[in-house]
Amino acid sequence: MIRDSRDEDIPAIAAIYGHWVTHGLASFELAEPGAAEMAARRAAILAGGFPYIVATDAAGRLLGYAYASSYRARPGYRFTVENSIYVAPDAGGRGTGRALLAMLVERCEALDFRLMIAVIGDSANAASIGLHAACGFAHAGLLPAVGWKHGRWVDSVLMTRPLGPGATAPAPGG
Repeated sequence: MIRDSRDEDIPAIAAIYGHWVTHGLASFELAEPGAAEMAARRAAILAGGFPYIVATDAAGRLLGYAYASSYRARPGYRFTVENSIYVAPDAGGRGTGRALLAMLVERCEALDFRLMIAVIGDSANAASIGLHAACGFAHAGLLPAVGWKHGRWVDSVLMTRPLGPGATAPAPGG
């Protein structure tokens, strides 16, 4: 089930993200942020009018979360969002990421955003690259050795997906 995130989801969100900060390369953060910091980040995203959603199983256990945020602060970028998706380490390969990303795209289209950008940590992250490709994202570039984590240089892969009419029509409000 995909639904809007709630305050009570924060401990599970923090645990999922903390796992990937400690054990993965998807995030270039080096120390796990606590629940209070994750709550503040979520509040800022929601205050900006962006979607923040979660996936749960039939028992209500949180399997993953996703949100969109501003790609850049300057006003010319206001129709472009960046996505973030994290799935619990024991919940991968079951379609959770795909369901989250599909709903996030749908929600961002309803908000009149025109482009979604994925900034994927680690060019060897085949699961995330494949997920984004399966959901209509195209490779847009590579930032080689842009981050240092776990004792090595790490690339970022850039992928993009048009939303709604994309660049084929003027932006709302011109």
